[in-house]
Amino acid sequence: MKLANDGLVYVCDRTQNRIQVFKKDGTFVKEWFFEKNTLGAGAVWDIAIWLDPKQTWLLSADGENNEIRVLKRDDGTVVGSFGRSGRNAGQFHWIHAMAVDSTGNVYTAEVDNGKRIQKFKLTSDALR
Repeated sequence: MKLANDGLVYVCDRTQNRIQVFKKDGTFVKEWFFEKNTLGAGAVWDIAIWLDPKQTWLLSADGENNEIRVLKRDDGTVVGSFGRSGRNAGQFHWIHAMAVDSTGNVYTAEVDNGKRIQKFKLTSDALR
């Protein structure tokens, strides 16, 4: 669960493959589904809110399909993704958590026997 500056609360619902959005008082606003056919532990494991002043983007970690989706925060549209299943650099094995620092670097943490942290350096102006 993450709270945006405008008071919207973004909640992961792993096994239903969705992100739900609420107001701080609990009022339901909207929901978005991703990879609806994903079984197992589901397609939405964590959310990070991008650091630009308008918080334009969300990152959504998908631990079952082992990727991070870049979403438009206003409507949930997927505009990009990175990562794939594997054990090498840039690949994931059950990506579980992530964070974005003040310079746009993304840090990811993996569970199960992945047991590692990776840092992805922002090299493009696309999300600025």
